[in-house]
Amino acid sequence: MSEARDRWLDEGIRVLAEQGAAGVRIDPIAARLGLSKGSFHHHFQGAEGYKRDLLGYYERLSIDALDRAIAEAERGDARTVLGRLTELIEPGAAGLYRPELEVAVRAWASSDAQVQAVQARIDAARIDALARVWRPYVGTEDAARQAALLPYLLAVGASVMAPPVGADELRALLGLILPLVPDAGPAVGEERSEP
Repeated sequence: MSEARDRWLDEGIRVLAEQGAAGVRIDPIAARLGLSKGSFHHHFQGAEGYKRDLLGYYERLSIDALDRAIAEAERGDARTVLGRLTELIEPGAAGLYRPELEVAVRAWASSDAQVQAVQARIDAARIDALARVWRPYVGTEDAARQAALLPYLLAVGASVMAPPVGADELRALLGLILPLVPDAGPAVGEERSEP
């Protein structure tokens, strides 16, 4: 990607978080960036092309952030990995918890099938990533999914409250469920040996 294209996408994400889908308009974003509409048309195939690319970018950011965080803590047990993920919930755009963006995309998804499909893929990928942490400790895929849903639904619910639960409070809430995580077993990424 070119630097200008990246700037268009990054600014689109910021505008989406600040103003919702209605704010994602070319002229105001161009003005914020100090770029011309010609730059926009050089990098995107119209408003629909920008929407498609912006959603793809958001999808990659959303999935990659969690996958990277899990990979960085990968050689610990499930409690260590989930504890590390809890620590990464911090205020600001760089953390795993971006409630304004989460709310904006979910609101947009309620009226746009393309956005709904993207959000569904993001939810499925995030839940699967968390389920991978649990799989060595539970007996079935269903149990791993259920274990993954608990922290995920807590985080999604916290983000859609009005106002959203703050990052510090969400970390404390997730800390309350950490004792439910088994503290012994194979490291994440290793198979559980059956007796």
